[in-house]
Amino acid sequence: MQKNKDRLWNRNYLKLLATNFLLFFSFMLLAPLLPLYLSETFNADKDAIGLVLSGYTVVALIARLFSGYLVDTFPRKLVLLVAFMVFSLFFVGYIAAGTLLLFTIVRTLHGAPFGVTTVAASTAAIDVLPLSRRAEGIGYYGLSNNVATAISPTAALLIYGLWHSYDSLFLLAFVLSLIGFFVIVSVDIPKRTAAKHYIPISVKRFILLKGWSQALTIICFSFAYGVVSTYIAIYGKEEFGITHGTGLFFALFALGLILSRITGGRSLRKGRIVRNATEGMLVSLCGYIVFASLHNLWGYYGAALIIGLGNGHMYPAFQNMFINLASNNQRGTANSTLLVSWDLGIGIGILAGGFLSHNFGFHPAFWIACAVNALGVAFYFLYSRDNYLRNKRTPTM
Repeated sequence: MQKNKDRLWNRNYLKLLATNFLLFFSFMLLAPLLPLYLSETFNADKDAIGLVLSGYTVVALIARLFSGYLVDTFPRKLVLLVAFMVFSLFFVGYIAAGTLLLFTIVRTLHGAPFGVTTVAASTAAIDVLPLSRRAEGIGYYGLSNNVATAISPTAALLIYGLWHSYDSLFLLAFVLSLIGFFVIVSVDIPKRTAAKHYIPISVKRFILLKGWSQALTIICFSFAYGVVSTYIAIYGKEEFGITHGTGLFFALFALGLILSRITGGRSLRKGRIVRNATEGMLVSLCGYIVFASLHNLWGYYGAALIIGLGNGHMYPAFQNMFINLASNNQRGTANSTLLVSWDLGIGIGILAGGFLSHNFGFHPAFWIACAVNALGVAFYFLYSRDNYLRNKRTPTM
């Protein structure tokens, strides 16, 4: 009986894994072709394309900041269902948008339900996991969106090559996300005990204050990833004459994530959260050093695999840290704080990377990204790790 109770791959968890995969697959299915769509359909220039595609990131970040409060205040399944349905309907809006302005509005606003859905779904996954397998399950849950993000752009290019229709891609994304919505309907999410007294709205309802040092560390790590992942294509083209190698870079990165999530899951099951975070950070830092110092294809592609191995170990461990620092009625806030920190670091990295590469070149930009990552590692060892060990709670259902 106890064995069934502690089963990781239970029915509700598997459904949430499938839903998370469909959520990210449908959203990322459009990513590689949207610039081409905007250029061909609306004659948008590079500046306009950048503005259109960056808007959803800002809105998603803002939505995630408030989504933790929504998930912790209202029934989680209700929040997840509403957000997922709105997320799905926005794909129809892409088809209906007949002008660049309307498309910009639709794309930008699409970031809101995406932000809320990601927080609500990850929190629901934690709710349905048995306590003894929670740390391990969090790692595998993240793997579902890693795989979706890795394969969806390639799938999009293949589908477009067959159909030569952007509307068909929008419609396919809508159908896939709708399937995800109907899967969610059948998920049983445990009901939480209602608060016995009114909890006033304050900063801690939106941000996990106990996790501020973990958040700062995550910002340093995602800053480096934002610089490298955003400018990898143009760097490869200018440095090595690579025109179709970006897909291989991210495929190797995804392979590293998958391998480390599988091996790291066993370690998380034994409660080695701090150990996984430490190993992941150091491996990832080595990857950035390789990327910045070796200006050849071995460094270019080898770093992708190493960074993937490191991030796959590090990220689930940090998510477990956020969850263990929060009370049961703050799980949504913990998840949203983690995601906001990651998004914020990537956003700053994109802006800084653009400025640095334009004024000083790619090599200094990548070394600065590496230095910021190293700063995060140093802060973790000097403060963040001990802060977690002092303030972590005993995990409960």
